[in-house]
Order: sequence, then C-alpha cells, then structure tokens
Amino acid sequence: MDMPTTPLETEVESQQDPGPVRAQYADFDGITLESGVFLGPLTVAYETYGTLSPNRDNAVMVLHALSGDAHAAGIDEQGRVGWWDGMIGPGKGIDTDRYFVICSNCLGGCKGTTGPPSTNPATGRPYGRSFPIITIADMVDVQAMLVEHLGIRQLHNVIGGSMGGMQALDWAVRYPDRIKSAVLIATTARLSPQGIAFNWVGRNAIYCDSARGSSSEHDQAQPKTARGLAVARMIGHITYLSEETMEAKFGRKLALRDLNGYRYSLGENGKTEGEFEIESYLEYQGTAFMRRFDEDSYIIITKAIDHFDLESIYGDLTRAMENIAAKMLILSFSSDWLYPKTMSLTIMRALQAVKKDVSFVSLDFPYGHDSFLVKDAMPVLGRIIRGFLNGVSATR
Repeated sequence: MDMPTTPLETEVESQQDPGPVRAQYADFDGITLESGVFLGPLTVAYETYGTLSPNRDNAVMVLHALSGDAHAAGIDEQGRVGWWDGMIGPGKGIDTDRYFVICSNCLGGCKGTTGPPSTNPATGRPYGRSFPIITIADMVDVQAMLVEHLGIRQLHNVIGGSMGGMQALDWAVRYPDRIKSAVLIATTARLSPQGIAFNWVGRNAIYCDSARGSSSEHDQAQPKTARGLAVARMIGHITYLSEETMEAKFGRKLALRDLNGYRYSLGENGKTEGEFEIESYLEYQGTAFMRRFDEDSYIIITKAIDHFDLESIYGDLTRAMENIAAKMLILSFSSDWLYPKTMSLTIMRALQAVKKDVSFVSLDFPYGHDSFLVKDAMPVLGRIIRGFLNGVSATR
C-alpha cells in the first residue's frame, strides 16, 4: 500500500466531506517490540475526521476497545456506521468542526493494521498464531509512530474506553510531552484476576475448537466454521452488560417453547438449543463476531490486556504517575462490574498523590461496562467530554 509522500497530503484530507469514509494506510519499516522481537514491515490502518489546524495543535487520538477498529465515525464504503459515531462529528462530544480526530486499528488487529492475518514476510503466509506477543505499550508506540508520520508534535487529547483507556493511560505515562490531556473511560491500570480469568476461558474456547485444527499459521482456504471465537465473544459480551440491562431487556422471556412453556428436548443430535431470549441474543452476537473478527487477533489482544500492569512495571502506581504532564479526566460507570468504579478511583488517587491535574466523574448508567458505546448515554457523555476538551483549550 502506498504511503503518503508527505504528512501534508494526509493533513488536508477531511473525512467530513460528502461520501463514504475511507481508510488510510501508513507503512513503516517496523518496530522492536517490548519482547525484543523486531516486527516488520508494519502497516497501520487509520481514519481521520475534521481538519488539522495550521498550528497542528487540535488533534485528538481516539483509541478503540478490544473488538473495535479504525472506523470510529461516519459511514464507510460497506455502509457501516462508525463504532463511536454518536461521539465524533460536527457539534458532538468530540466536535470535528473544532478538532482533527484520528483513530487507528491497533497493532495485532485484523482490520488493516499488521496482525495475525497479515502476511509473514519470512514465510509468505499469514502469521496466525506465530504472531509475536505484544503489549499495550507496543500498541501505543505504533500510534506514536503514526502521529509523528502525520506531522503532529503534540496531541490535544488521547481518549479511549476499556482497552482504549489503558492505551490512553500509557500515553500519559510514557509520552508526557506529546499529549496535553487524556480521557480514561471505564478502564484500569491493571487487569483483575477476574478479568484475566474471563479472557483465559475465552481463549480456551478457541484453543479447544476441533474445527480450527492445530496449525500455527492461518490457512486462508479454511472456511470460518470454527465456533470457538463465537463462544469467546458470548463470554466476553456477558461481562460488558449489567444485570439490570439483562433483566430489563430479556428477563426470562422465552424465544423457543413447547406448547406448555419450556422445551423438554435437547435439540437435534443432542445439541441444546437456546430457548431463552438472552440465549438467542448471545448466539447472534457470537455468530456475527465470528464473521467479522479474527480468532488469532482475539488471542493476541486479550493477552496484551492481561499483561497490562503499571504497578508491576514501575513498582508502585504512584511512581508510574510521577511524570504525567497531561490534564486527566477519568470516567466510570456505576453498573460496570468488569472494570468497576474502584479501579478508576485507584488511578485517580495515585494521580492525586503526586498532585496531578485530575477530574473524576462516576455516572449512574444502567448499561454496564459498555455504557460508553450505548446510544442513550451519548448526550451526557458528549457534554462532559466536550466541556473537558474545550476547557483544555482555554487553560493550556
């Protein structure tokens, strides 16, 4: 893929023009990962929205969660609406009349950035499970390369939820001079044992899938019949919802029933069928995810999330925060039991201990961990984020 010959060519392209949003690509020689392994060549897929200011000081880097990609806003050529379209655009929380927004697919992903589906130059075949182990810091280092490629010296803001929040925190810790502010949403400075356990069960669903085979590399001719990834997604999706949401949306309503109510058969060939609506919903989510995501990317990315632990790296979380220069905003949700409010408070208290500029907001949304992606939450989230971004403009 052709790399822009100068940052200026990318700078002047506005994705708010009529027509579908198009992915852009930047190519690099490679990167030395935290593990010491050199990974190259390297391609980064990204999208931009709005216009970069003459002073190049209005750029906002949006960082996606586990299953996200570079398509954050607008409608792409396949007709897909961006995963954070409710937040990004003219007059929205991240106002593209004011800010130049960048969103890239993370390292290890499967939507254009180098990851397990990419061709391994040493073999001419996709990496598959031979792709090297990566970390959240490796993802951020690749994002920093992209920002430099675009000719941007300092970002106005980095913002992300869940895994994206981990990346935003890592930006603040390791690139203090290259960002003015950061927004951390529903995230943590270290994954809990419970979170690691859920990721491990999800990966095991993939490892144990007999339809996948045992090859260490992809077979491009292999049909997507493996169900392990679908099961992993179902497990993960349960953690993204709240009990209140599941009760209100599904309750114990039946999708399939016999004449007298419950079904008293296991289904064809002993295979159980989902009779409750929540089961049908999870089946739909798992099947759809299996069609759009790569199982080896799922493995690589969830392991990076598992390994994220700033306290372990720096010996103390307060010490990790000492060099932060950015103005910080931390958002948490009362119904999030995967990354609960206590995790956000831990980050806030560590920042306060070293006298950093930090604001904290706990929102009483019923939607669980995924609250930052829910349409009904966008008006409140948008007002908070817009006020914070504009406040950074006014005070720094």
